[in-house]
Amino acid sequence: MKQILTAVLLAAFVGFAVPARAETKIGVIDLKKLFDGYWRTKQADSQLKERAAEFEKVKTGLVDDFKKAQEEFRKVGETANDPAVSTEERDKRRKDLEKRLADLREQETGLRTFEQTARQQLGDQQMRMRESVLKDIRAIVDEKAKSAGYNLILDLAATTINQTPVVMYNTLAGTDSDLTESILKQLNANAPPETKPAENSADDKK
Repeated sequence: MKQILTAVLLAAFVGFAVPARAETKIGVIDLKKLFDGYWRTKQADSQLKERAAEFEKVKTGLVDDFKKAQEEFRKVGETANDPAVSTEERDKRRKDLEKRLADLREQETGLRTFEQTARQQLGDQQMRMRESVLKDIRAIVDEKAKSAGYNLILDLAATTINQTPVVMYNTLAGTDSDLTESILKQLNANAPPETKPAENSADDKK
């Protein structure tokens, strides 16, 4: 009897000491689809294009001014050594030419500086937008993962530095473990009316 009781207690002890390994719950998302489909991404892209257009308009004006200055410099240069005018007049024209040349170089430097500054500002704006959008997506992914008990969420759109897929094979896309659509719906739940996609007119004809 003691041997049976000892065996039962030992079995119970082993059962508590070595619990069954919890099953790993894995979910998947398509981060590219989430990023591209989020209304804030589209809004930010529109704002970025508007600012780029403003920069381009200013640049066009600067380039036009530079070309006009170049043409005026050329015309003055053609008359700077005119033998038909007095030495005093030629000296005056040469000084004018030197000043115009200095102005041209200054304009050229200003144009290059403007282009560099514009590219930097657009790049910074794009980076801030991307970080802000990813922060929103990450917050909802974390929320859903914790509430549904997921241990791991994989991005099916992720690629390596060599542009090869990070996830080479999966059977979770399109299943209940694919959280892409539910996350995208939540992201766009409070989207302004003007950012929402138009309803498919083909559906109205059915």
